[in-house]
Amino acid sequence: MASELCKTISVARLEKHKNLFLNYRNLQHFPLELLKDEGLQYLERLYMKRNSLTTLPENIAQKLPNLVELYLHSNNIVVVPEAIGSLVKLQCLDLSDNALEIVCPEIGRLRALRHLRLANNQLQFLPPDLGRSRELQYVYVDNNIHLKGLPSYLYNKVIGCSGCGAPIQVSEVKLLSFSSGPLTVFLPAEVKAIGTEKDHILPLQELAMRCLHHTYHNSLKDLNFLSPVSLPRSLLELLHCPLGHCHRCSEPMFTIVYPKLFPLRETPMAGLHQGRAAVSFVAYCCSTQCLQTFDLLS
Repeated sequence: MASELCKTISVARLEKHKNLFLNYRNLQHFPLELLKDEGLQYLERLYMKRNSLTTLPENIAQKLPNLVELYLHSNNIVVVPEAIGSLVKLQCLDLSDNALEIVCPEIGRLRALRHLRLANNQLQFLPPDLGRSRELQYVYVDNNIHLKGLPSYLYNKVIGCSGCGAPIQVSEVKLLSFSSGPLTVFLPAEVKAIGTEKDHILPLQELAMRCLHHTYHNSLKDLNFLSPVSLPRSLLELLHCPLGHCHRCSEPMFTIVYPKLFPLRETPMAGLHQGRAAVSFVAYCCSTQCLQTFDLLS
């Protein structure tokens, strides 16, 4: 089997194939042959359905830079590396039927991505910026039973969310939760503080981070000269990669978010799902002003 796999990949490399089918191969690791030397620079579509993969390589974007479609349906993938965000040409990503509990924020920053399939995993939340790109039009998260919140960016996109929103004991999860009336959703693990309409002043750390970001990002266009000596590494990483962007004004958010819930059943989209999904859209805002003025339907 190993020699046959190597031969298949070698032929694809030699003949510069654009499509490669590695389904039903009982693969437990991403084939090293795909990552040798320069990788497969011409490959556009990779099919690896129904194997036993648990993760993806960190250098996948370097070795397969022209991937347009990546099919990983029915594996045992627990973690998707941040490197996935460097597949700048990726338009279709299928991670259905895996063991994902977290979707890395980098997936939400894939600007060419049009189709995202995450059905039948173990997700409890989605990245706040998921759907911010106008290119992303189709998102399927069906049967993630503990997923109760969808970023408001996904409103007016094609969404599959049947079987989501089952009750879960808060004590079972080490995540911040937000409640509005009878509704409760869990927020992304990166969120460490939640603001409310009663907060009239931003925390000092958040104000400082926004000032730094505006100063260096908008004026100097370069954050690389900052070092952990001048700023703690955790905050330096946040400057490069914020928690998300305000769904009202696109302001970057670093240490706190102001969430607002819109139950799917109370939106015009309710008829499309016929009560099969007990989920809400979550707007992540940067301040009380944006929180008060954000309207999902406007």
